[in-house]
Amino acid sequence: MTLGVRGIACDERGHVLLVRHTYSAGWYLPGGGVEHGERAPDAIIREMAEEGGVEAAGAPTLLGFYSNHANYRNDHVALYRIEHWRPCIPTATAEIAERGFFPPQAPPPETTQATVRRLDEIFAGAPASLDW
Repeated sequence: MTLGVRGIACDERGHVLLVRHTYSAGWYLPGGGVEHGERAPDAIIREMAEEGGVEAAGAPTLLGFYSNHANYRNDHVALYRIEHWRPCIPTATAEIAERGFFPPQAPPPETTQATVRRLDEIFAGAPASLDW
């Protein structure tokens, strides 16, 4: 079994942070894999700082736990919200092509379907899915 984390962080306008990787198409919520011996909340704190330049100023809140079996057998994704944060210098400079804050109801056209579903669930009240 593998476990990944993704994070939601909003700016003062309520726009959500999305990232575009150098190695795959589309815009995503920041995140990545939970490393051996690492706790999921610690992984999302690390990933948000590395990829998004978001340093958590409090504990992340678990929003959902999803099966990602359609893409990777036995993979799961924990989705967290970083409510309070401050900017920091991102360290995943080779991995992230671009990052930005976008209205959750109007993400870039290239945003992945899974990301759009999460934004709709969290910001527009769409029914929650068990699948990523």
